[in-house]
Amino acid sequence: MNPEFKKILEKQHYAVVGNHSGVKLCHWMRQSLLFDRECYKQTFYGIKSHRCLQMTPAINQCNHMCLFCWRYQGFTEKEFTDVDDPSVILDGSIEAQRRLITGFKGDERCDQKKWKEANDPNMVACSLSGEPTLYPRLGEFFEECHNRNMTTFLVTNGTNPEALEKMDPLPKQLYVSIVAPNKDVYKKICSPLIPNGWEKIMRTLELLPSLDTRTVIRHTLVQGWNMEDKYIKDYSKLDKIASPMFIEPKGYVFVGYSRKRMNLSNMPSHDNIRDFGGKLADSLGYNFAMEKPKSRVVLLSRDQKMVTFDKQN
Repeated sequence: MNPEFKKILEKQHYAVVGNHSGVKLCHWMRQSLLFDRECYKQTFYGIKSHRCLQMTPAINQCNHMCLFCWRYQGFTEKEFTDVDDPSVILDGSIEAQRRLITGFKGDERCDQKKWKEANDPNMVACSLSGEPTLYPRLGEFFEECHNRNMTTFLVTNGTNPEALEKMDPLPKQLYVSIVAPNKDVYKKICSPLIPNGWEKIMRTLELLPSLDTRTVIRHTLVQGWNMEDKYIKDYSKLDKIASPMFIEPKGYVFVGYSRKRMNLSNMPSHDNIRDFGGKLADSLGYNFAMEKPKSRVVLLSRDQKMVTFDKQN
């Protein structure tokens, strides 16, 4: 990894693991430990915010330069030269998280029982930065997690359908971020670094119904860019192809490096998200299942019955 890139990441409180992985404490980890507030993923899916390990096996590899991304986009590597072993990444990520939460123990606001549990994460959110599916041993990584009784969530931009086709095992929950209603908007808002990104995303959508795992389509919505009413029909067509179990219309937040490219006016209110989500649900015949105003997100469910990861301990 480029030393200057690593220095920037560490200054932003990332813990770099091995040659190409990283960990960073989620905002909701802090909120859970200090104020007993939960992430929307806990509300929607039953996972425990304080036991979630937010990490990526591809911190410096991505094929998008999305305008709304709040992460540092210093991507300089297109290939993995020294591929780390999945068990090394997982062990290093858990140890890194333990170091990052050390200081919370001495805070009088910290729930000590939760802090002890946080040292033993049972949920891996494979997202954070970069495009995780570019890591060539991702299936093996999930196998290592599952062997340790850890739940796994993967967030992908959908541009690597080949990796999903051969991935064994799959994560327990697969998110595909669809942030554009059509190819023209995709080129503008995602700034792809590959020539056929949209076509690959379409292949991923077509693949999704055949995958034996929980599937979620996430629409990151940016005011003035991709959430006008005229796009509801386009999103509906894409979602019908994928037929996901859940859809998350979620609002862009004006934070981090995205402030160099976006304006405060691009951040939709929760009322905007709720309105968009309701219209999309009506178009698809999905149920408007839940909402989390503080996270500016709503959950649409294909089925009436909600199933959560309620065996977390």
